[in-house]
Amino acid sequence: MSAAALLLALTSCGISPTDVQDRGEAPTVRIPPPTKTIYLVRDGKLTREPADVEDDTVDSVLGALFDASSKPLGDRDTALRGFTYLRTRNSINPPQRDEIQLPRTSTLTVYISGDGTLTKLGKAQIVCTAQQDAAFEVVKIVRENEGRPSVDEGRHTCGELK
Repeated sequence: MSAAALLLALTSCGISPTDVQDRGEAPTVRIPPPTKTIYLVRDGKLTREPADVEDDTVDSVLGALFDASSKPLGDRDTALRGFTYLRTRNSINPPQRDEIQLPRTSTLTVYISGDGTLTKLGKAQIVCTAQQDAAFEVVKIVRENEGRPSVDEGRHTCGELK
C-alpha cells in the first residue's frame, strides 16, 4: 500500500487528527496515613483514641501521643502537658542464669523531657500506648533535661498502671 493510499484510508474513518491537548492532572491515588490507637484521659481514666500517624512504628505512635497535648481534645485530656517525646530504644535481652538461657524479654526505653511531676496517669498513657506492640514486655521511662542528670521514672507494664 502506498503512502497516499494509507493516508486516504486513515482520513476516511471520520476522525480528524489533532495536536496533543492538556486535559488536566493525571489521576493519582492518595493513601491516607495509617490510624493507630493512643491512650488519652477522659473523666480521670484512660481511654483509647484513634490517632493518625506517619507509619506503624512505636516512635510514630508515641509522637502522636505527645503531639495531642497541643491539639484541642474536646472532652478528653492528657497528663503529658509540659513533656516532650525524644526517642525510644529497644533492647532484647535473653538473660542467663547458671548457663540456662531464660525466655527473651524486650524492654522499650522511652526518653522524654520536661519539668514537673510525671503522674501515674501520664506514665500509663506512655506505657499503654507503647505496649500495644506485643513485642514490648516492659516499658522503661527516662527523663532527660539539658544540664541535669537523667531521671529514671521506672519500669512499668500497662496492667500495673491501669
